[in-house]
Amino acid sequence: MAEQTKPEATATIGVTGLAVMGHNLARNLARHGFTVAVHNRTYARTEKLVGEFGDEGTFVPSESIEDFVASLQKPRAVIVMVQAGEPTDAVVNELVPLLEQGDIVIDCGNAHFTDTMRREGALREHGLHFVGCGVSGGEEGALNGPSIMPGGSDESYEKLGPIFETIAAQVDGTPCCVHVGPGAAGHFVKMVHNGIEYGDMELIAEAYDLLRTGIGAEPAEIAEIFRTWNEGELESFLIEITADVLAHVDAETGDPFVDVVKDEAEQKGTGRWTVQSALDFGVPITGIAEAVFARSLSGHADQRAAARDAFGPADPRPAGDRDAFIEDVRRALYSSKVLAYAQGFDQIRSGSDQYDWDVDPGAMATIWRGGCIIRARFLDRIREAYDVAPDLPTLLVAPYFVDAVSGGVDSWRRTVETAAEMGVPVPAFGSLLSYFDALRRPRLPAALIQGLRDNFGAHTYERVDKDGAFHTLWAGDGSEVRG
Repeated sequence: MAEQTKPEATATIGVTGLAVMGHNLARNLARHGFTVAVHNRTYARTEKLVGEFGDEGTFVPSESIEDFVASLQKPRAVIVMVQAGEPTDAVVNELVPLLEQGDIVIDCGNAHFTDTMRREGALREHGLHFVGCGVSGGEEGALNGPSIMPGGSDESYEKLGPIFETIAAQVDGTPCCVHVGPGAAGHFVKMVHNGIEYGDMELIAEAYDLLRTGIGAEPAEIAEIFRTWNEGELESFLIEITADVLAHVDAETGDPFVDVVKDEAEQKGTGRWTVQSALDFGVPITGIAEAVFARSLSGHADQRAAARDAFGPADPRPAGDRDAFIEDVRRALYSSKVLAYAQGFDQIRSGSDQYDWDVDPGAMATIWRGGCIIRARFLDRIREAYDVAPDLPTLLVAPYFVDAVSGGVDSWRRTVETAAEMGVPVPAFGSLLSYFDALRRPRLPAALIQGLRDNFGAHTYERVDKDGAFHTLWAGDGSEVRG
């Protein structure tokens, strides 16, 4: 039997895993003139891609992983687009023996950043580069220009940067791609991006619920309200598609689409990871956390039914002046969005400090202006704020955002108050307002908590007038001793 020859190494970059995201990313690369090696565990999917879209560029299909690697120019760059977790580990473990020193493995899926840290360390021992790369924009973004957040070594970005910056979304001539930082910085930032996305969507959903309950508007009417909002400071991709979803009518029933969809929101895990890491860092991302919990609560249909049976549903009352209420909700939504984004940027800074990644928050705002799900007009303002003051203690104190939140806080309070009167749950609106108020209090009740901890557990406390730790002899004579 004749020995099979290895394929010629002609491909600039390879993609293994050709489900929707990998399929579209490979097409995007080919459309921009790169020769793309493509591989999938099921070869029929590879054949389908090349058969349907082979005229978009140059693809090099391979049935085996060995031929796939052999078709890549050195240093090889392999994008892995498979399910996070064990499937990613399986593909990486299959690739490693076939690669050589200096080759690059890029995970463009939504991996947990701690998994990326583990994989990066393991591949480094083999002389390989592992890049955790966030890609935002969904299937459309992957095809037409996503926001790309690669981490990893400087050496890996020397090869990947020109490729990724070419296929990324472009805003004002600037690619929505930047080298986020070393190690797992890219996947960490993408995780927080998704957490902000959770918070943003929850705030939008709460605004919709308030309008529907408070003024009795139907979804089509609320869609027009959102379209109007999208012409001002709230302009964003999520506001735009909210109007589209609310205006959509179910073909089968003729009912508003939103009324035939189960009110049980699913989640893939990135929002939950964001909250878990924030707890580890001690960063209060209250709006994002409430958004995650709201999705969890929506899925507990049995508990919700039991509570309705026990207490009855809320008895909503009209909100009053229609136009004034709509304007209050708009202002409350904008103020809350500012707080949610500020909390996300706080977490990015905390993670960057924790792992010495030196992430530039202004650069993140820049690359999120296009391609990604949370793209919004006010990201320009965030970028400008960090350009002027890179060491902002919180985004909220930048002059633009001071004015924006100050101008909306009265409406925000009225909205939360009206929601409570109507029995409409607004966990994200409410928690972010409490966070805003807590930041501004000269004294918080945490002093009492410290006293309680010392009383039952001798955990000590600090005083405002002396240095050091102290303990009160609560079970003794009540005197104070140094801890």
